[in-house]
Amino acid sequence: MAEIKLVATARSEFGKGAARRLRRADQIPAVLYGHGSDPQHVALPGHQTMLAVKQANALFSIELDGKTTLAITKDVQRDVVKNTIEHVDLLIVRRGEKVTVDVQVTVVGESYPGTIHVFETQALSLEVEATHIPNEVQVSIEGLTGGTSITAGEITLPEGATLLSDPDLTVIAISVPHASADDLAAEAAASEIAASQSAASAAAAEA
Repeated sequence: MAEIKLVATARSEFGKGAARRLRRADQIPAVLYGHGSDPQHVALPGHQTMLAVKQANALFSIELDGKTTLAITKDVQRDVVKNTIEHVDLLIVRRGEKVTVDVQVTVVGESYPGTIHVFETQALSLEVEATHIPNEVQVSIEGLTGGTSITAGEITLPEGATLLSDPDLTVIAISVPHASADDLAAEAAASEIAASQSAASAAAAEA
């Protein structure tokens, strides 16, 4: 994954009032921590940060006072009403070190005609290099028939990744959808109406 470069500025004011002033200036309060260092309270560019955190497990290159620090997102606090970013927690990482992340599972291909696939688990917990975090884990369901399931341990992981989730955990299940009682009743009623109409048409023709 490519590094996302953000230029940060140090924060000396804290509290809700200071945070609101930052957000009005299109900046987002954040904290950098990890590797035994003291937390660094910073402000990040608002629009760039908003776009960056939309990417799962984004790797940030934070430039602060002429020094560059690599970090990943640990928490994003949002306003539940406005859905705006209130605060970002960033964990400092180093090249070559391993980190634990949850990676989204996506499917490729189509299961056997007449079947559907259902996600039992949306993401897998993996241990990966901090600078090589995959965007997703792809799973092929091409041609799989009803009753088939895929467990975490059966999935081919990106190079260098180690599975931390339970290998017996079901990730995707293939099933054949069954019509509900209401659907069957409606179908029977429609057939009965069609039969009645056909009989009436035949009778009218004979008359």
